Amino acid sequence: MTVRLLRTIAEVRAAHDEARHAGRTIGLVPTMGYLHAGHASLMDAARAECGSVTATIFVNPLQFAAHEDLSTYPRDLEGDLALAEAHGVDIVFAPDVEEMYPSGPVLTTVSVREITATLDGASRPGHFDGVATVVAKLFAIAGACRAYFGEKDYQQLLVVSRMAHDLSFPVTVVGCPTIREADGLAMSSRNVYLGPEDRAAAPALKHCLDAGAAAIAAGERSPDAIEATMSSVLAGEPRATMDYVAAVDARTLERPASMRGEVRLLVAAQVGPARLIDNLGVHAD
Repeated sequence: MTVRLLRTIAEVRAAHDEARHAGRTIGLVPTMGYLHAGHASLMDAARAECGSVTATIFVNPLQFAAHEDLSTYPRDLEGDLALAEAHGVDIVFAPDVEEMYPSGPVLTTVSVREITATLDGASRPGHFDGVATVVAKLFAIAGACRAYFGEKDYQQLLVVSRMAHDLSFPVTVVGCPTIREADGLAMSSRNVYLGPEDRAAAPALKHCLDAGAAAIAAGERSPDAIEATMSSVLAGEPRATMDYVAAVDARTLERPASMRGEVRLLVAAQVGPARLIDNLGVHAD
């Protein structure tokens, strides 16, 4: 099978209409490209559950602030197409900015309140409005489908899920486990920015999460104490500058008085030139 590269919205809509008319469920894997094994795992999940798989590759300018890495964000369409083909993708939709935003700056944006008020939402104002807007547009283009997102971007997963629910898109959002390097570093396209010393330091984020999980397993239920444990571990890596650590309710991202049920531990840190994020799900009895 050869993957089809489509560049226009009209082409994707026609291809999806044809697939649905033939009785095939559409699996959608939205990405910003520079694909790695984490993206491949999403494609594999879509391939296992759907009759037709479309991956999107679009570096969305709406979710980058002026000081962030839009112009230098890594791109490799040829490599992306090879990986997509190897993992059973039928269509790669790789539009340019003019195809997605033909009138220039958009006048309509999508905002998901409350769950975007903290964590990356606080650190990157406007970021999740850009994410929700482009994903809403991709959902409108794709039509009825199952859409696959990685848990590595956990807050994003909650934002997209709530947006799809609130706006009644005919889309089932599927969260998939984080894929990690052998030393625990969560796979990310931004890992390419890491030089040798920063790469050796980057697993400190996972060590920080593991320390928080160990504290919960040992009976700690205070968010303050859990976050202090996480912070102390991250502080032990001089090349990592903490943005935040958090111990929150996994469904709401709110910080309860005492951790119970499904907990999500999250961390963001600058390691050399790369801003890295990671998270871990933990159950607290």
